[in-house]
Amino acid sequence: MSSATAGTQGRIVVVGSLNADLTIYCERLPLPGETVHGNGFAVNPGGKSANQAVAASLLGGNVSLVGAVGADANGDMLLSSAAGAGVDISGVRASATEDTGVAVIAVDSSGENNIIISAGANGTLSPADVAVEAEAFDGAAVVCLCLEVSLDTVEAAARAGRDAGATVLLNLSPYAEIPQQIADLTDVLLVNAHEASLFLGSAAIPGSDADVSDWEAVRLHFAERGLQRVLVTLGAYGSVVLDSLAPSGQQLVRVAPIKVKAVDTTGAGDAFTGAVAARLAAGAALADAAAFASIAAALATTRKGTQAAYPQVTDVERLLASVAGAL
Repeated sequence: MSSATAGTQGRIVVVGSLNADLTIYCERLPLPGETVHGNGFAVNPGGKSANQAVAASLLGGNVSLVGAVGADANGDMLLSSAAGAGVDISGVRASATEDTGVAVIAVDSSGENNIIISAGANGTLSPADVAVEAEAFDGAAVVCLCLEVSLDTVEAAARAGRDAGATVLLNLSPYAEIPQQIADLTDVLLVNAHEASLFLGSAAIPGSDADVSDWEAVRLHFAERGLQRVLVTLGAYGSVVLDSLAPSGQQLVRVAPIKVKAVDTTGAGDAFTGAVAARLAAGAALADAAAFASIAAALATTRKGTQAAYPQVTDVERLLASVAGAL
């Protein structure tokens, strides 16, 4: 699909978190109780929801962000980054009591990371904020959610999305148990393999390189929990689409990985989520959205940082065309 077509899509409402990412780069991640030397430090705009909003906007989406920051320099940085990417930030308020949320991140030489977050102003986002921004949901095509804000807020936003006729896309990260009413309001669930295992409990998750047919039992387990359409990301092994609403024979789709040299994997999952939201809002099928998102996420790992590393829609389309041409 061309970038011109990608821009003619329904609106995306992202409700959730904005964090300042405090990132230290090091040769390897420290073991418990160990101190290691870093070789670089940066403060970047982040937070899962802000990342997803920026990614979706850069990929052609018409995006509105609902969230909260502190009345501080980090909040100003986050708002400037989102607005600079074309995101409507009118639904982001400044908290009078809390500083902007923070994520402390360590990234090793292979691009792997560990992250600790402090909610700050994100913890003040409530169902009342969703109600205040009710007009943002009118006519929305996709409502994009994660779990860096309270479950009450997630449920209120999911319900507002469902009432508006939007596709509710829930990224079950950072992992938490969700009540059944949130699952019932979710149209598309996005998880990694670890989160899928936690959510399904005793259900076995196939190995990353397993045949796609081995995922049939997982699809059925998710369907039993009320989740008919699920995307499971597998890192360097690509992703799997589990779509119980698709015709027989099309309910399991394996999306191949894109080979790149990863520099920093921070925020790659958010790039994937934002890309899925952008493509669903443009009317793409779930499997096509996952294929597009796989390329967006791969490209995001090739540069340091999160939002500044996210690709433009033309970058993704160029690589998507070259991959298709090689088949």
